[in-house]
Formats: sequence, structure tokens, C-alpha cells
Amino acid sequence: MFNKGQLAGLMKQAQAMQENLKKAQDELANVEVTGEAGNGLVKITMTCKHLVKSVVIDPSLMKDDAEMLEDLIMIAFNDAAKKAEDTSEAKMGKLTAGLPGGMKLPF
Repeated sequence: MFNKGQLAGLMKQAQAMQENLKKAQDELANVEVTGEAGNGLVKITMTCKHLVKSVVIDPSLMKDDAEMLEDLIMIAFNDAAKKAEDTSEAKMGKLTAGLPGGMKLPF
């Protein structure tokens, strides 16, 4: 099926891909996305590794009832998490596009 030279070449390519994927994962830890709710009244910024960096609440909401504020925080968090996931999938998808049948590497 493969001779030694071809197998060595494949192993080298796999190792390079693994290094590229690791680098991309490390970069995603620094990419920030912002989720919003209530037309920007609540904003949550997080990394693509789901580490929340900031929560901004418009002062006008501090006078309203707590339940609405809690709902807006939840919506903003979920919006940011979705954007983080989409960003991660887009970046990682570019690197794994050539793998047959969605093959996953062991890392």
C-alpha cells in the first residue's frame, strides 16, 4: 500500500498538521467575541475558549427588575458562546478540510 518513503512523508504531514492545529487552538484562546442582548444594553465579551473577559450592563437597566436583567445576561452569554463556537469551527475547519471523511487526529 505505502512504501517507507511514502509512509514517512505521510507521518511528516500529519505531524505538521498537528502542529498547525495546536497553534490554531492556542490562537483561539486570544480571539475575543462579543455577544449582545437588548439591542446592546448587555454585552459579554469572551475568548473562543469561553473565558469571559467582560460584562457590560447599560446603567438604565439597573433601575429595571432583576429578572429581565438576568434574562438579558443569559441571552448575551449564549450569543457570545455561539459566536465563539462559530469562530472556532471556521478556523479549525480550514485546517481539517483536507482530512478524508471528517477524520479526527488523536489530540
